[in-house]
Amino acid sequence: MMTFDEARDHPLTSDSEIEARVSDLIGRANQRQVWLLFLDADDVQLPLLIPIDGMPLRPNDSIAEFAATVAASMSQIEASSVIVVLERYADAAITESDRLWARAISEAFSDRSLRLRALLISHRRGVRWFAADDYLSAAAPADAQ
Repeated sequence: MMTFDEARDHPLTSDSEIEARVSDLIGRANQRQVWLLFLDADDVQLPLLIPIDGMPLRPNDSIAEFAATVAASMSQIEASSVIVVLERYADAAITESDRLWARAISEAFSDRSLRLRALLISHRRGVRWFAADDYLSAAAPADAQ
């Protein structure tokens, strides 16, 4: 695993770098939870990696509280953006539950002017990118990849 000093020397300036870092740090899914990684203004990962377990299948009214907690964390550590990883033990296909979570997170973060740098899925075989087009499109089929 990369140390903070090593991470500081390797800012995450591309989507592929973010996906590789998440693969290294989180990797394959073991349970249902959300991970938060924070970046500074220079896209350097800050030394705070937060797992949050107890994630329900579908988002509920607590999403606003979740966004408020993320905002407070970002303020305390002077983060400029956040990477969110949805971990769930299933295959790589994007599910309707994934889309609902991603939309809810995106909207709640937008309401608080939080910069969501990336959203990824940790699944039982690895990590995949979760593009905004995959979760913001209301017409997307539930089992699309």
